[in-house]
Amino acid sequence: MARKPLMAGNWKMNKTIPEAVAMVKELKGKIADVKDVDVLICPTFTAIAALANEAKGSNINIGAQDIFWEAKGAFTGEIAPNMLVDAGCTYVIIGHSERRQYFGETNETVNKKVKAALANGLIPVVCVGETLKEREDDVTFKVIESQIREGLKDLSKEDAAKIVIAYEPVWAIGTGKTATPDQAQEVHAFARKVYGEMYGDACQQVRILYGGSVKPDNVKELMKKEDIDGGLVGGASLKADSFEALVKFNN
Repeated sequence: MARKPLMAGNWKMNKTIPEAVAMVKELKGKIADVKDVDVLICPTFTAIAALANEAKGSNINIGAQDIFWEAKGAFTGEIAPNMLVDAGCTYVIIGHSERRQYFGETNETVNKKVKAALANGLIPVVCVGETLKEREDDVTFKVIESQIREGLKDLSKEDAAKIVIAYEPVWAIGTGKTATPDQAQEVHAFARKVYGEMYGDACQQVRILYGGSVKPDNVKELMKKEDIDGGLVGGASLKADSFEALVKFNN
């Protein structure tokens, strides 16, 4: 089954609202003719509504970088799923390694957030990946398997097919190190196999993105691999030129 590639920009804690709008305005013009790749930008919460407005009628989707699993209540600082939809989101990143590392995200909270996102019509981009120590200790596959089995458990077959998985070797994020295309493909194929054991054919529909220092100079080699369906991009998504090059990796 041919899966449509997805290039997703995770802006992390960068850009004020005017900076964000200026970037999307510029990008919009540069990639207006792209039809063979889905494009996603995930800005900070404060810029979501402005970007959704700016991206209206274009081929750019807007997502959030996190979500909370309750619909409302006394959860200071959290954002409910319907609030993200209201602001113009269609996707949401869940379980990013930085959320796991700094903010106590666990496979259990990832699972709650995934279900809340799906219940509100949002497409979850669920992050999995191992640290440098885990890779050196040779437990990469064990870590990936538990993150998928625990983080994505108890979904309907229909919902299971809507998920996007992002493999991010934590040791390659922002370090300039990149997993080789073969290393990345090996983990992507393994992730798809585990997901297939859980949800059968849905694993063939699910897009698995690579998320460890994706740049214009390595994207082509990565995208040639059978199980790599796009990128979850950090630094290279903050400039219109470099993100355009990633979106147009086919050209």
